[in-house]
Amino acid sequence: MLSDKVRIFSGSSNPVLAQKISAELGLNLGSIKLSRFKSGEIYVHYEETIRNCDVFLVQSFSHPINEHFVELLVMIDAAKRASARTVNIIMPYYGYARQERKAAPREPISAKMLADVLTTVGATRVITIDLHAPAIQGFFNIPVDHMTALDLISDYLKSKNIKNPVVVSPDAGRASTAEKLANYLDTSFAIMIKKRPAHNESSITHVIGDVEGQTPIIIEDLIDTGSTIVNVVESLKERGAEDVYVCATHPLFSGNAIQRLDHSSIKEVIVTDSILLPETTPDRFRILSVAPLLAEATRIILDGGSISTLFKNKGV
Repeated sequence: MLSDKVRIFSGSSNPVLAQKISAELGLNLGSIKLSRFKSGEIYVHYEETIRNCDVFLVQSFSHPINEHFVELLVMIDAAKRASARTVNIIMPYYGYARQERKAAPREPISAKMLADVLTTVGATRVITIDLHAPAIQGFFNIPVDHMTALDLISDYLKSKNIKNPVVVSPDAGRASTAEKLANYLDTSFAIMIKKRPAHNESSITHVIGDVEGQTPIIIEDLIDTGSTIVNVVESLKERGAEDVYVCATHPLFSGNAIQRLDHSSIKEVIVTDSILLPETTPDRFRILSVAPLLAEATRIILDGGSISTLFKNKGV
């Protein structure tokens, strides 16, 4: 049983997930007022006492990301000023993570800037899932519990009994994740080599590995516009592959990504609820919930256990 000094509150980005996490923990979601002044400024008021409480704030950096980021900062500040004992951020999707290094002169490292701001405002811990770059954990000077949805996705794929599967990494950066998934599924994997002429644009130049006659399983950490995924799918089909399974933890789905991914050569699009999606999506979409994973991580943090017990690969 959790202490009566634990409180969970939701920002406006994903209240459905926050409610699921609270239910998994046997708690009521905390009462909080989130509103906007006419000028657009954000107002926060905790409508119950949180003095000397361990407060958990659920906020994913989905669209509109800058709005949700500032809202979280105001929530943290209000919690600190209300004498919360700890302010823990459950952030399933960490935004700006693709800007984790300087790829050209005079660019920012925005992922580090976010970490600095969250810490300065008063966050005492961050819980997140499948960072675009795991090294982002080192940008914080507070504990970061880096979870993964790979076990959740692999268990679902195993239940499908897919014929002749091959795990495909859409680029060299995802090769390590593709190899882990291939090991879980006891199958081979392939790597796509691509070039990026601009943001959210890519073209496939080479495929390393055999995909002809196989059922590809594409694994990504996030899907944004969906254009890269569709390019990968069409390249695989050109090389004689069967219809494709697309898997990703974070469904950003910017613009018309959902319509783009409702593609005749995609058998299923498998994502999690780390980001709130529309109530209705095409039949080929499967949404797996990360609420049990995040709830159990919260329980372990409060009890003082080991987060690694949640993973098949204890090295995560």
